[in-house]
Amino acid sequence: MLGLAKRLRSAGVLGINQRNGQYTLRYNPRSLYPLVDDKVRTKQLAQQAGIAVPELYGIIEIERQIRDLPLLLENHGDFVVKPARGSGGDGIIVITGRRGANYRKLSGLLLTEAELQHHVANILSGMFSLGGQRDQALFEYRVRFDPVFREIAYQGIPDIRIIVFLGVPVMAMLRLPTRMSNGKANLHQGAIGAGINIATGKTLNAVWRNEVVSEHPDTASPVNGVEVPGWDKLLAIASRCYELSGLGYQGVDIVLDEHLGPLVLELNARPGLNIQIANETGLLPRLHRVEQNKEQLQTAQQRIDFAKRHFAETTMH
Repeated sequence: MLGLAKRLRSAGVLGINQRNGQYTLRYNPRSLYPLVDDKVRTKQLAQQAGIAVPELYGIIEIERQIRDLPLLLENHGDFVVKPARGSGGDGIIVITGRRGANYRKLSGLLLTEAELQHHVANILSGMFSLGGQRDQALFEYRVRFDPVFREIAYQGIPDIRIIVFLGVPVMAMLRLPTRMSNGKANLHQGAIGAGINIATGKTLNAVWRNEVVSEHPDTASPVNGVEVPGWDKLLAIASRCYELSGLGYQGVDIVLDEHLGPLVLELNARPGLNIQIANETGLLPRLHRVEQNKEQLQTAQQRIDFAKRHFAETTMH
């Protein structure tokens, strides 16, 4: 165990205690957490800054509004319902269409009106929210993913997680849904995380259940060497989220819609650390380099150029 810890330290791997003590506590003022823990506030901030997000169809805030769901959804054949303060993908249901009075889920199973109302009631009760607090249910546009991901995503929508430190995109990965993850792009539920070369936007090898893989387990298609479309634009959006939220250390989650292009899904003040396995390199050397050069990195373009110059290579083997 001590030998493993030593190897991880020598590879520059950032652990959870170090992340919390040296980065989230130091660079993320607690007063700013509500801006990113509440998806409604995050969406409003992004729109004010001219950053595209999935369209919000409506919000259910209290129980008596639940009976108005048919009216709220009458013009939307498909949509996503999610908790405003949820985490890890819990509580999210994707509706892909209707069959009579029922709603068709991503899996193909049908959901009755009563079942949907019950789910919304659970969201309001705080069942899926951080700390079990009272919550709100959001109904929003269902993303149609870019065709480039068609062979490497099972049912759900892939997303791109970019770790941003002091406005510099330091590491990124493409999260790919699998059968195990029930179509969700969540690594803890069995999704794949494919590292992304910061300079080129091309995927590297991937991690699945902490195992390094080169193919998608459900489609058998290669997950490495895939070029993320419009990569420079994604880096620019991620860098701008530093000014948007005020958080020095954050994860920016972006989806690529087939028709609308990049859309910011959410910001995360406590991004997970498996991204290091997906990229086969540790975060610490990159974070240290940004700290050493932060005075020179005043604009988003300077920060992006710096990331491309210094963070293209992987080093952990």
